[in-house]
Amino acid sequence: MNRQICMIFLLLGGVLLAQDSIQEPYDSKYREDQFYIGITYNVITDIPDDVATTGLSGGIHFGFLRDMPINERRNIAVALGAGMSIDRYGQTLFVGEDTNNQSIFSVLDSDVDYSTNYLTSYTAEAPLEFRWRSSNAETYKFWRVYAGFRLGYAFYYRTTFKQAGNTVNQTDIAEFDRLRLGTSFSFGYNTFNFYVYYSINPFFENATTTEGQAIDFRTVKVGLMFYIL
Repeated sequence: MNRQICMIFLLLGGVLLAQDSIQEPYDSKYREDQFYIGITYNVITDIPDDVATTGLSGGIHFGFLRDMPINERRNIAVALGAGMSIDRYGQTLFVGEDTNNQSIFSVLDSDVDYSTNYLTSYTAEAPLEFRWRSSNAETYKFWRVYAGFRLGYAFYYRTTFKQAGNTVNQTDIAEFDRLRLGTSFSFGYNTFNFYVYYSINPFFENATTTEGQAIDFRTVKVGLMFYIL
């Protein structure tokens, strides 16, 4: 009798061990955060001392990322995708042109009466991210840390200056660099994620103000990013 009981326990143990050995510890198809949408406040940096940010300066960012896990748990991944950024920069740097179609960059001081001065850009982007998260296929609330690089092309841009009886729009600025390079970083828990972006290259190349100051116009975007499966 005792021998039969021992045999039963041995058989049950063998079955359980066999089940454990064939059970996959993680979902082999688990991916995360395929779509994104974000809003930012855009801070202008590396500009002449007398230039300041004014009015509305912000952006909307959205797109798709293909999540590609690189470890067995699938919580470390790289992601490559495509998206778009629509940005507006309100500031006191006037952009115009003279009678010879040469660009004019002039600082708007208190003596100039105007209502609006801003730069708008529409940029197609190819984001690349390295990702870590404390998640699995069954956890929907988790920590994430994503760091990456963004290659962009500003397919449309415009500077707008308005004052009483006068509006100046510029859409063809020789010094404007359509190629946009930047780094990005986001972290957070569950729905809300802090996001920051820094432009590596300036918006204008070889540009100076009428006073002879170099214009190394860059931006830091700070805001929230939302990721969706």
